[in-house]
Formats: sequence, C-alpha cells, structure tokens
Amino acid sequence: MMKAGDLEDRLINFAVRVLNVTESLPNTKAGNHIAGQLVRSGTSPAPNYGEAQSAESRRDFIHKMKICLKELRETLVWLRIIERKPMCEANRLADIVKECDELIAIFVTSVKTAEVKAKQ
Repeated sequence: MMKAGDLEDRLINFAVRVLNVTESLPNTKAGNHIAGQLVRSGTSPAPNYGEAQSAESRRDFIHKMKICLKELRETLVWLRIIERKPMCEANRLADIVKECDELIAIFVTSVKTAEVKAKQ
C-alpha cells in the first residue's frame, strides 16, 4: 500500500518532469502558451495534495483531492497536445503521459474511497 509521503514524492517528481518538458518546448507563440499552461497544471497537484493532508474535514479532503485530479487531467490533455503537434521528443513524453495516467487512476480511487467513507 502506498503511503501519503510516497505519493507526495511521486507528485513532486512528476512536477519536476513537467518542468523539464516545458523547458524543452520551442520558443514560439504556441510553445510558450502551452508551456505556461503546463507549468501551472502540472506543478499544482503536489502542493494541493500537501494541503489535502492537512484538510480540516473529510469534505475538505475530498475537495482538495478533486482539485489534484482536475489538474492532473488538464496536464494530460496538454501533454497529448504536445504529442500530437509534435513539439518535443516522443520518448520524453511517453513516460510522463504514463505517469500522469497512473496518478489520475490513484486519485480517482482515493476520491471514491473517501466519498464512500464520508457517507458511512
């Protein structure tokens, strides 16, 4: 079973990888726009998860976890846009897209579990 600290480390590593991708994007109007959006959405889940760990209630925890999930889904869309354009090396994107998918799955499960527990 994954501990909270493990997931936080994974999210921090993901944020660093997102920053590496953004720094490799071309210095064009499109590249700069996508880089800005990707930096915001891709680095947001780690600190939001940190906030979720200090939630004031189960409802607050669920809300913060859903914010993480929303940001991860947005990040996945930006990564897929970069893949289709293509704007950076494909091999650089495959692993981060896979990681983003896995993180989304973790958060979907966590939110569902928290929602079930909240109803008990």
